[in-house]
Amino acid sequence: MSNIQGKNLHGKVALVTGASKGIGAAIALELAARGAAVAVNYSGSKAGADKVVAEIKAAGGKAIAVQANLADTESIGPLVQKVACELGPITTLVNNAGVYDFSPIEGVTAEHFHKQFNVNVLGLLLTTQAALANFSPDGGSIINIGSVAAGGLPTASVYSATKGAVDSITGALSQELGPRRIRVNSLNPGMVETEGVHAAGFIGSDFQKKTEADTPLGRIGQPGDIASIAAFLASDDSVWVNGQTIQAAGGARL
Repeated sequence: MSNIQGKNLHGKVALVTGASKGIGAAIALELAARGAAVAVNYSGSKAGADKVVAEIKAAGGKAIAVQANLADTESIGPLVQKVACELGPITTLVNNAGVYDFSPIEGVTAEHFHKQFNVNVLGLLLTTQAALANFSPDGGSIINIGSVAAGGLPTASVYSATKGAVDSITGALSQELGPRRIRVNSLNPGMVETEGVHAAGFIGSDFQKKTEADTPLGRIGQPGDIASIAAFLASDDSVWVNGQTIQAAGGARL
């Protein structure tokens, strides 16, 4: 967790989707360290979510773990209602849950398409819709975790398309929700060292070496690099930041 002493998120209630590990877990821990009450959503990894919650509580924070698979549209309403009931009106929504499945164009199928769009796009939209019905009347912040892959990566046409859609949704909702004092921004990481990246075999690969060579800051990202930016977007320090796509990739360009 952050060693920052300031509690600039005190009184805020955050829902972080897909927060049992990786970037989502780091964001949940960072928001809690700064004073927010945090709902740690998970799909299958209850142990991971419970570990994040335990770490937050051990540091004196407030958190709950809430199961919901965002590909199951029927689970989204109960997820948000549980958060609002146990923690209070939502002030921060971090749409982090996502899946990826790389394939050359020859391997693209309807199943491959819907697997990613159902979570990365439809799940994000419906979670946002449900959260807005339980949002603080004072407004707040929605942070959509996109990807530099929105610019297009080989063998990732469908995944890149989902992240391009996230950027478009961010632009549309920032205008639609601005009058309600709800800011909407995209936070788009490059390659980040997470459990999923390790499992995919990227760490130590030629892909990692090329990424580092193409990154002016000379390394791949760590979850905490993304979490600190998310905490800024959740705070009132970013009150005039709306409708932005923030590239968090050490200066790397696709």
